[in-house]
Amino acid sequence: MPETADDLPENNAVEETLNTLPERDRLMLRLFYQEMLSQKQISAKLQIPEGTVKSRMSAARDRFRTAYPYPPKGEITMKQNHLILPRTLPDYSIIWKDEPAFSVTCEEMMGWFIVPKPGEKLVWGMYDLPSRKLDVAYEMTVTGPASVHGLDGVSITARVIQPQPVISENDPMSDAVGASTGGQEEWRFIAQEKDGYTRFLSAEHIEGEKRILTTFLDGDAFMDNWGFGDDNCGSPVRLEPRGMIQRNGAVITTNQKKPFIDVAGRCDLTLGGVLHDTVCVMDFEMYDEGTISEQYLNREGRTVLWRRFNRDDWAIDRYGKKWSELLPGNEQIIVNGQRCVHWYDCLCIR
Repeated sequence: MPETADDLPENNAVEETLNTLPERDRLMLRLFYQEMLSQKQISAKLQIPEGTVKSRMSAARDRFRTAYPYPPKGEITMKQNHLILPRTLPDYSIIWKDEPAFSVTCEEMMGWFIVPKPGEKLVWGMYDLPSRKLDVAYEMTVTGPASVHGLDGVSITARVIQPQPVISENDPMSDAVGASTGGQEEWRFIAQEKDGYTRFLSAEHIEGEKRILTTFLDGDAFMDNWGFGDDNCGSPVRLEPRGMIQRNGAVITTNQKKPFIDVAGRCDLTLGGVLHDTVCVMDFEMYDEGTISEQYLNREGRTVLWRRFNRDDWAIDRYGKKWSELLPGNEQIIVNGQRCVHWYDCLCIR
């Protein structure tokens, strides 16, 4: 249903515009935007080459754009590549399965979801809970080869797409968005995948009229924000179950005290009506003490959904309340006897 009555004519216009298009165009657009299938999945479903999918999709988008009577104010769009992120987080369900979790190769940059390879692009966004509204979105593109201090990688541009209305200062999500963006509208990175790891090599932003660059040689100034692992070794590409997590529904125990990442199990994730066979990779305090994340990866090693949890007393001096008091209606899990509260979700569109 539309969020407000004012949105109703435009929502009707989407269906009306689709119905004016040729059947092939309608099929391509519904598979991609409504069923959220990737171009590779559409290729397999329709048994046509992926190149044909791309050309048909491009033609269908052009015909829809020409016929559509309203500007797309209800969605966040990466115009050059026609990637669309919903303003409201689609409904989803997670069913844990008894089947063994599969190993997966995930080449994404930790926390940013982009694969450091030429031609890669995506948009991803952070969704507030329980409102499910999109608070901020990012447009990311690998722009070409690059090098820093003699190490080769690729250049990545990350641009903030700020939806309206702007988050209020007393909304806890303002801190999450601020920490992610660093208060900047655009970042430029150099990153690489090498020796089975992905890592950032440099990060660049603009303050006023000054362009500021930090690299892996800048010690804590870089490591505290962009580094990962000993000597910035990076995050491992190959992920497989190591038996460090035991999970029974919402109750989780671990045999590891220090921060770590492991595969927690296998799940059927249904997102927006589309079923995904995934593994859940859990990060225990690698990002920050008292924080836990769940990353649901498909067999191609791409993030379908990412979820953030806070230990109940995380940053209590800053927020003044426990998270079970701040977000009483949000999902809770118990990790090694401690309550953790679901804070927000991230969704990626490629």
